[in-house]
Amino acid sequence: MTTATAPERKVSAEEAREVAEAAREKEWVAPSFVRELFLGTLRMGLVHPYPEQDAEEERRAQPFLAGLAKLLREKVDSDRIDREGEIPEDVIQGLRELGAFGIKIPREYGGLGLSQLSYMRAIELVSSVDGSITALLSAHQSIGVPQPLKMFGSEAQKKKYFPRLAKGAISAFALTEPGVGSDPAALETTAVPSEDGEAWILNGEKLWCTNGTKAELMAVMARTPSLVVNGREKRQITAFIVETAWPGVEVTHRCHFMGLKALYNGVIRFTNVRVPKENVLWGVGKGLKLALITLNTGRLTLPISAVAVGKRCLEISRTWANERVQWGRPIGKHDAIAQKIGAMAANTFAMEAVAELCGAMADRGGYDIRLEAAIAKLYNSEAGWRIIDDTVQIRGGRGYETADSLRERGERPVPIERIMRDFRINLIFEGSSEIMHLFIAREAVDKHLQTAGDVVLPGKSVGRRLAGLVRAGLFYGWWYPSRWLGWSFWPAYAGFGSLAPHVRYVERGARRLARGVFHAMLRFGPKLEYRQAVLFRLVDVGAELFAMAATCARARALQKRDPGAGRHAVELADLFCRQARGRIRDKFGALWRNEDTKGYRVAQEVLAGEHRWLERGMVELDN
Repeated sequence: MTTATAPERKVSAEEAREVAEAAREKEWVAPSFVRELFLGTLRMGLVHPYPEQDAEEERRAQPFLAGLAKLLREKVDSDRIDREGEIPEDVIQGLRELGAFGIKIPREYGGLGLSQLSYMRAIELVSSVDGSITALLSAHQSIGVPQPLKMFGSEAQKKKYFPRLAKGAISAFALTEPGVGSDPAALETTAVPSEDGEAWILNGEKLWCTNGTKAELMAVMARTPSLVVNGREKRQITAFIVETAWPGVEVTHRCHFMGLKALYNGVIRFTNVRVPKENVLWGVGKGLKLALITLNTGRLTLPISAVAVGKRCLEISRTWANERVQWGRPIGKHDAIAQKIGAMAANTFAMEAVAELCGAMADRGGYDIRLEAAIAKLYNSEAGWRIIDDTVQIRGGRGYETADSLRERGERPVPIERIMRDFRINLIFEGSSEIMHLFIAREAVDKHLQTAGDVVLPGKSVGRRLAGLVRAGLFYGWWYPSRWLGWSFWPAYAGFGSLAPHVRYVERGARRLARGVFHAMLRFGPKLEYRQAVLFRLVDVGAELFAMAATCARARALQKRDPGAGRHAVELADLFCRQARGRIRDKFGALWRNEDTKGYRVAQEVLAGEHRWLERGMVELDN
């Protein structure tokens, strides 16, 4: 093993894939409910009984949550924050005094030492009021320095930085670059050992670094010198804790966006920044894996934020649909609006079931939640966006009008226009919907690649292919028939009462999903990774099945705890599951009967300029 010189920026698809694969968690030590779903097995015992927060933890969190709600209610003017693009310093200081920057930091280091679920409850409160403050707290605690430090930091690093972070030293996460988004193999920021061997010299530029313009500390991902293993270059990405007060760290631009006007997001330049060697997080070459593992729980902020927005939209829609009278009766009595509100309520309930289940799994431990967290982020952000869109439609012209304009002409300043702008980034933040689909799809086919990869993947020797055929034959000889057989009818899951048919449907759906994944691999072989529309449909089916299972488990738990409220929960769960079944049928139906090939061909023609005639009639602008 030797050190190689830094490679050129251009990275082939194969190299990019190798870097991504090297960073993956390859082992499945703990159980995963969603992974089992994709393999055709429903393990309801992993999610039912629906886990509840520890009573002692709730008691400890309550004073903080009450103080946070009071601060948000009395001090935060979200329309002003949106208008001025700044979170007032007294609000930030109030958050510091409450301990809101150290919610999950252990008490021995000065933090509140609360659980993931308590943190999510706090984020839900904040998200119901202001998205920019959510981003400030989330970027600091979910992907900023505290989370990777807690998971991978040395004791010396924790003693040095946790007390500062708990007191409100704002942190950020720096990965994205102008030419690097979801493909970290092309990272250009570099860190090389100093001449004295006591530090690393950091150079490069980071884009869209949330909290970057206010941060005291950053987790920075950089390329460190590659290794040569068996004659091949192995690219190294390493995580560093960087203090923004150090010489050579410069904020060169604050970025401004469609929404989240007070997002402290910027371009950060590093010029010969000397980073002490003890500020390497976890180890040299482990940066990308650190980032991916951190995101397993870090992504859970966005699903609970979507829940808060769903609840706020439900409140706005309920109020307006009762007040607004058209054609002689409130608009909520008209079927077109009533259908939107019914779906909104059912989907908000389901989103909360998914988010809280993942948070509880993270707290309880003993689960591998990489797929659950990814689906929660994907599912809730997209469902939340549909809810917001429906709320704007229900409010009509008032949904499109700003809160300031409504206030100035004497109407209630309902901020749905701002909520829509602020929320849209959630479909991009921390892994876009497309990247989440691909990530989930890769993990969904992992077992099949382990079993039959030597058969279907190119570049394998004859000997490996023959051994792979034997291994695949032994596995699929029993696995595939078992995905057709199984009792998923009455009286299975009778304990779920009126929701039992939906749970039985999830079991049947899981077996059909597993067959669909297997058939797609047989049909497309190594080219399956390029048939993203097919993969996305399979992932969407898995997400719907997970949401159905979580929703039924949560409704059943509420029914046992409080029969009165539980009756309403069951009603919401039933509606959600009925609608989810329709979406699943559509996805399955489009697996093999679709216009994917023609759509791709037309897109390539557009990219080649063959349809520029369609763009005629516009004013030509200089771009």
